[in-house]
Amino acid sequence: MELGWLLWGTAVLLLLHVLMELSPTVNFALRIGFYCVLCLVCSALAAVACLLVNGGRTVKNMRIIRAVVRSFKYFFGLRFEVKGLENFKVEGPAVIVSNHQSVLDMMGLMEVLPDNCVQVGKKELMYMGSVGLIIYLGGVIFINRKSTSSAKMVMAEVAKTMVAENVKVWVYPEGTRNCTGDLLPFKKGAFHLAIQAQVPVIPVVYSSFTSFYNPKTKLFTSGKIKVEVLPPIETKGLTSDDVTDLTDRCFSTMRETLFRLSGRPS
Repeated sequence: MELGWLLWGTAVLLLLHVLMELSPTVNFALRIGFYCVLCLVCSALAAVACLLVNGGRTVKNMRIIRAVVRSFKYFFGLRFEVKGLENFKVEGPAVIVSNHQSVLDMMGLMEVLPDNCVQVGKKELMYMGSVGLIIYLGGVIFINRKSTSSAKMVMAEVAKTMVAENVKVWVYPEGTRNCTGDLLPFKKGAFHLAIQAQVPVIPVVYSSFTSFYNPKTKLFTSGKIKVEVLPPIETKGLTSDDVTDLTDRCFSTMRETLFRLSGRPS
């Protein structure tokens, strides 16, 4: 009986391997499925660790989450080449902005995430089972993107908290995932936040995933991701009148860096 189950299991694994080699769609579906299961299982385990070590919701839990998620890259054959980490070493709080490409961004985020840094995310993330629980425990700041007034009130509170608790805040200014190899126009919330709190903006750029990950073509293989943390952009003395200029400067700098890291002519 046990031998029969072993033979059946071996046959199924061989069949899946053959299908993955022959069909990009099957390969993509299995890899994404495994990624989702990995996130759910590891989030549940990490949540227990966070509760035992730190007792509840706190940015300190990000150290535990970071350690767990950094192991994911080995399952998918992803390699990170990081430059400019010294640019995170600014005195006091800061607003960190980066490009947002796919569900895999979490791995890139945790690869370089500095201490005392929380993310701003959409409110819907709270309802994603154990994943929602772990990001809640990690101190992620949730905003209701459907309510402009609510989002502005949250960001105003964030500005006060940043300064009072000396934390950095990570924002995706594109507002949604974008796996085109280019940048979407930036929303201005992160830059309003930086100027309101009078803290620097630190741009972080990840090279395009399109050479190894593309949902439209069902591509998901191993690959290398280049990450560059750019020098901080000071906002001291700036006012709300300077938000548009700050947004445009940051967009241009990050877009140029994205093309350079991706080996694409600007």
